[in-house]
Amino acid sequence: MSQNTVGRPIEILLVEDSLTSARLTIGALKKGEFEHRLTWISDGNEAVEFLFRRGKYGQAPRPDMILLDLGLPGKDGREVLTEIKACDDLSGIPVVVMTASTDQEDIVRTQQLQVESYLVKPVDLEKFLRLVKELKRFWLHEEVILPTVD
Repeated sequence: MSQNTVGRPIEILLVEDSLTSARLTIGALKKGEFEHRLTWISDGNEAVEFLFRRGKYGQAPRPDMILLDLGLPGKDGREVLTEIKACDDLSGIPVVVMTASTDQEDIVRTQQLQVESYLVKPVDLEKFLRLVKELKRFWLHEEVILPTVD
């Protein structure tokens, strides 16, 4: 009998209103070398409902990482990020902002809220994948070690 590490897939929440950007992000993640499950939400209000497990999202999985656009319908990404960072249960989840905004105020505000990274669209997909792989350190502690029979 040998022991192998068997981890659950990484739960990723993609909050992005652009179909094109969402497709590019999903495609890049598929090229990554890690198991993941992705939930895509295109509205800031729904993202908050998902994260706080309200209404139809009562059984939603807790994300291990959030990929967040700032320009969203409903609550914009800035408001969503503020709510994430104000909640003890959510504030430790790494957030990567992926946005078209190059506004210095947005950059400074997100840095103050301690996002993991601020990527300006169009995102360099190789750089993005390196970042995601680096962020895996946040969820490696949740891997489950199970014995397997060879």
